[in-house]
Amino acid sequence: MYCPNCGQQQISDEMRFCSRCGLALTGLAEWLAGGRVQHVEQVQVAEPSRRRKHLRRAAKLMFFSGVLFPIFFVMCVAIQEGGPMFIPCFILFVSLVWMLYARLFISNTPRVDYQAPPMTVLGSMPARSSLPPATTTSIPVGRAQVRTNELAQPPSVTENTTRFFDSE
Repeated sequence: MYCPNCGQQQISDEMRFCSRCGLALTGLAEWLAGGRVQHVEQVQVAEPSRRRKHLRRAAKLMFFSGVLFPIFFVMCVAIQEGGPMFIPCFILFVSLVWMLYARLFISNTPRVDYQAPPMTVLGSMPARSSLPPATTTSIPVGRAQVRTNELAQPPSVTENTTRFFDSE
């Protein structure tokens, strides 16, 4: 059996995960045999970064001040006084300061949450969404026997040049 994701040949059909890419292979043999397997994809939920959230809020506030500006302008013309124009100008100033603060002091790293719903296969247990923890294999301590007859020394790049100058 081969992994459908990376093409790695699996040692046995009983493998639960691909040894190269880690794809969950539970139920793949049943699917190949003609059984039905419920297909569930891993869902990636990416929230916008804090900076982007603050920039959007500041842009909304700036738009709101732009909407209020003509309303208050008509009101100022009607009462023949410029005092009410302070409100949309103040909101515009606050949105500009908020936008500048977000640009300068808030990091741009997005938060990404990975959620993988459990994959169910007809007649079997649900598969885990990740590989089990790695196990370590102890390496024997001591002097390893080196077979020097198997080592072939590559020819040196400078040997021919050195021989050439030695002969002259």
